[in-house]
Amino acid sequence: MQHTAHTCRAREVLDRVGDKWSLLVISLLGERSMRFTELKREIDGISQRMLTVTLRALERDGIVTRTVYPVMPPRVDYALTPMGETLITAASTLVAWAEAHRGKIDAARAEYDARAKETAAIKTR
Repeated sequence: MQHTAHTCRAREVLDRVGDKWSLLVISLLGERSMRFTELKREIDGISQRMLTVTLRALERDGIVTRTVYPVMPPRVDYALTPMGETLITAASTLVAWAEAHRGKIDAARAEYDARAKETAAIKTR
C-alpha cells in the first residue's frame, strides 16, 4: 500500500481516536454527558493532566463538546458531538474486548516473560 497524504491523514485521526485514553473517554461519554471529575473518577489510572489533554484534543477534532455553565462554582460538562456518537460502537466494542480478555492477556504475558527469562538465562551460561 502506497502511503499518500490521504492515508497519512487517516493515520493521524486513528492515532487520536485509537489511543487508550480517548477510547475510554468516548466509551464513557457514549453513556451520557459527564463532568471532568466524573470522568477522572471512572477512568482508572488517568492523570488530571492526561485527561485534560485528551479532552482538548477530542474537542479540537470535533468529537467532544465542552459546555460551561455560568454558575458558582463553574460547571463544565463534556458530551459527544453527533460525529463523536458515530464512534460509540467501535470504542465500546474495543473496551469490552479488552475487559473480557484481560485475564487471558495477563496469562499470555506471564508465559511470554517466563520464556524470555529462561532464554536469557540459557544465553548467559
